[in-house]
Amino acid sequence: MIWRVLHAIGLLACLWAALLHFPSHQLSPRLAADYHELFGERNYRVAQASQDVAIKPFVVEEHCRPEYESWRQAHTIEGIDISATEDCIPDNPWEVAAAVKGTNNVDMGTLMKGLLAPDAVDKSEDRDGDGDPDLIHIRLEIMELNGRSTDVPETLPYFEIAPGIAPGLWVFAPKSRGMSTVNFESIEANRLIRLPAPAIRVEQDDEVMVTVENTHYLPHTIHFHGVDHPFETPAGEGNDGVPMFSEHPVPPGGAKTYWLSPRQAGTAFYHCHVQPHSHILMGLQGLFIVEENRPNNWVQTLNVGGGRVRARSIGVSERYDREFDLHYFEIDKELNDRIKAATDPRLISKSIHREYNITQRVAEYYVLNGRSFPYTLRESLVVLKPEERVKLRVLNGGGEGLALHFHGHKPALTHSDGVILKDEQRRDVFWMASAQRADFALSSENDGLKSYGAGAWMLHDHRERAVTTNGIGPGGGVSMLVYDDYLEASGLPKTVHGEQSLGAFFDPAYYRGDVPVFAMMPHGLGEAPVTSPSSHRSFRFALFSFFALLWLMAGWVLFWQRD
Repeated sequence: MIWRVLHAIGLLACLWAALLHFPSHQLSPRLAADYHELFGERNYRVAQASQDVAIKPFVVEEHCRPEYESWRQAHTIEGIDISATEDCIPDNPWEVAAAVKGTNNVDMGTLMKGLLAPDAVDKSEDRDGDGDPDLIHIRLEIMELNGRSTDVPETLPYFEIAPGIAPGLWVFAPKSRGMSTVNFESIEANRLIRLPAPAIRVEQDDEVMVTVENTHYLPHTIHFHGVDHPFETPAGEGNDGVPMFSEHPVPPGGAKTYWLSPRQAGTAFYHCHVQPHSHILMGLQGLFIVEENRPNNWVQTLNVGGGRVRARSIGVSERYDREFDLHYFEIDKELNDRIKAATDPRLISKSIHREYNITQRVAEYYVLNGRSFPYTLRESLVVLKPEERVKLRVLNGGGEGLALHFHGHKPALTHSDGVILKDEQRRDVFWMASAQRADFALSSENDGLKSYGAGAWMLHDHRERAVTTNGIGPGGGVSMLVYDDYLEASGLPKTVHGEQSLGAFFDPAYYRGDVPVFAMMPHGLGEAPVTSPSSHRSFRFALFSFFALLWLMAGWVLFWQRD
């Protein structure tokens, strides 16, 4: 009997000691409250000093390369006026000129300074005699980014949405000449092959043909979402882009020409409609804009990557000082990275269309014009001056809603889904459903309503997850409304800590979680110590539990032998 009493006392002592050292932070808040009521709060312990982590200095030339300086300047090419831009990485002005004039109407010197194919944008026939072409033929290819190759271990052509982050993508790209990569020694995609598909601009009542040359390994189509187009072409072929009901999809190696003559101006959308629950979300989507019909109106038919429109239409120029295309989108790497697992199209198709379950979709990446912060600062800043009026065309191309928030400004919503609103709606947060488009008139008049004054104001989706990249912030589609006085010479916005404070964000280590969140700020926090007091408590709890188990086993053996 005495042995049983001694054993029970010892067992209770071990269990009591184990409970005293139990890591209460691992309990739920309710259980933790009961635990502290029973055993009391732990004594305060001074935290160990944080460990400093070296942050790589931010070198401006790495991200705003000086060779682009001439591209940022104003140009007149082939008689086309191309405005200056503050973008760190600007559009090639010769490609802009070719997109306005038509690749068939520029000389070979202009064409050779860009990457557009000679038949990428064909413009001809001034049918209404108003000084601009009315027959427009656009050719698009379908390209894969960050897919697997049998030739090299890396994914290629390589396209980063953020430092070190390159999900698999499918995109519509302007028909181009030369290689899909920058050169033979690089796996980086050339600047025309990128997310999103180029914003397309045509004029009201133009006869427009869009030919998709399927350079991909799966079938695809184009659906012109919100654009006035007939169900069939004049030749009697399907024209809505919907397989089975409208037409057969375009097979690999095939081509198809869509025909439309939009009678209404407005901001619309184009995307693939083959297996749309996956193909649209893989990146096959872009803005489609119909401009008002005006005399001598040469529009910028392609705006590669979106952002600033450097050759505004006459109708926009009459009412606005600047114009920007903003295309929002989100990416689920569980879907997009499936193209990295195989090179056999049958395996890829099975993986994407059968094994992937869209009802369980969770996005990790949020992008604006194909990039996440901080790369949005290089290409998609909305730059303005005091007393200006700026036009913003916004598309939510993702599968989630978008809560678009403007810091320091309350713009007016002028159009919804391409339809002009009789009464402008002015506020600082606008909800946009999936596939919805919105046109905004942003005024920099400092009246406390339209604008609070000059500054570097944030522009972002106010859903908290959308300002992160794979859960790490700042990230996502964060951009800024920046007045030119708040820009560095490099084109990046000024910060309160100077240009060097952006350095950590441009380092892939930050989005791997290797850089402390506040390390780039003066007197910021370093990294937590590797061994913390809580880990000691966890170890002691495990140790006492182990001995309690041994005590129990010893008693059980003892009783069994005595019996």
